[in-house]
Amino acid sequence: MLRFVLQDCKPDAPLARFTMPHSPSVPRLNAQIRPLTVALLLPVVLLSACGKSDAPGAAGGPPAMPPPQVSVVTVQPKDAPLTYEYTGQTAGSRETEVRARVAGILQRRLFEEGSTVKAGASLFQIDPANLQTQVASTEATIAVAEARLNQTKRDMARLAPLIAEKAISQKEFDDSKSAVESAEATLKQARAQAAEARLNLGYTRVTAPISGVTGTAAKADGSLVNSADMLTTIVQVNPIYVNFSVSEGDMLKLSKQMANGQVAVPGKKSNNGSVAFGVTVKLSDGSTFPRQGKMNFSSEKLNSTTGSYDARAEIPNPDGSLRPGQFVRVVLGGASRTQSITVPQRAIIDGPMGKMVFKVTPDNKLAPQPVEVDGWSNGEWIITKGLKAGERVMVDGVIKAHDPGMTVTPVPFVAGAAPAAALPPGAGPAPKTDAAKPAAEGSEKPAPGATPASTSAPAAKQ
Repeated sequence: MLRFVLQDCKPDAPLARFTMPHSPSVPRLNAQIRPLTVALLLPVVLLSACGKSDAPGAAGGPPAMPPPQVSVVTVQPKDAPLTYEYTGQTAGSRETEVRARVAGILQRRLFEEGSTVKAGASLFQIDPANLQTQVASTEATIAVAEARLNQTKRDMARLAPLIAEKAISQKEFDDSKSAVESAEATLKQARAQAAEARLNLGYTRVTAPISGVTGTAAKADGSLVNSADMLTTIVQVNPIYVNFSVSEGDMLKLSKQMANGQVAVPGKKSNNGSVAFGVTVKLSDGSTFPRQGKMNFSSEKLNSTTGSYDARAEIPNPDGSLRPGQFVRVVLGGASRTQSITVPQRAIIDGPMGKMVFKVTPDNKLAPQPVEVDGWSNGEWIITKGLKAGERVMVDGVIKAHDPGMTVTPVPFVAGAAPAAALPPGAGPAPKTDAAKPAAEGSEKPAPGATPASTSAPAAKQ
């Protein structure tokens, strides 16, 4: 049988040598056949030998891949703005019921339902005929009382000289004096009744007690109305109130943070318990109301029905676009978390043991670090435990760099830029484009056993 020995594949080395063992059982081949056998087998040997020399790391092979590029941020303490978000409902700053004050037939409605009216504007007209008669009757009673008074005064004037001469008894003079006083009282009573009649006559024209938006008319024209019957409602919508509730847990947490100096709130606490938070209103369609208001009330007593504290905000509403009864989201702003450490939202990874980040050590190696968070601010998580000032945290690049101890190439994180993990090795940060950002973010893969943290904003983090 033939036996080949490969020595080397270098150009200057002998290609191969072969020997044919001599055995008594194998007849010696003719010397003319050996060159033909060598010619047939030599290409196969050369191809096999050269194919084995192309292993990774061999001389002349491709260079090793550089460390993957990741974007990092160096954390530093800073005052982070805080917002608190709750569900609220709008209500008029003044709401009143317009009621009839006298009985009568409702002649006509003098306003357009749903329109804005000024205080003192006429709303309804009640038939005044009966009350006009009462006014005339009381005026006649006044005339009778005045005549009676004049008569008693004349009688007393005639008796005055006689009592001086003691021509009459003292009792007669005293009786005349009492008659005058009684007549004066009767006249006052008649005048009071006349004033009441004229007042009731004025009540036949029902006017608006406040400025605001009117509701529907509760009585149709021609209806009989009695005293205290409700005719319509008026709601003042500028400014408008927004009522909401703060849970007991949130209130206790905020009070402790304020006492410890961790949270700074705008202004000082007022006498009614409110803090001067700036208030922004989000409507049901997701839009934000353009005008901001202030918090103007906070109950000191826990509402036993809801288990929360009642609060209220006042919002300017000059054009009346906000109407009472709307459900809105109330965003309280103006507070800040003092000297807190924050990281971009996508730097947080949700793992089996909780939230974590990848730190980049001084020698550019990855080190997983569990962290504790407490809400978020402007798209950044507030870190309460796990990170110190000056440490570097990986923001983008987990698709290529997710193994602890792995060497990486850190580049500064640029807000709004494409994630570094989507870039080829050695490339710089991609320019900010609206199309590249979602695609790059969606291509991120979590580390083994971990999932990226949710990017949805919490409804109320405090």
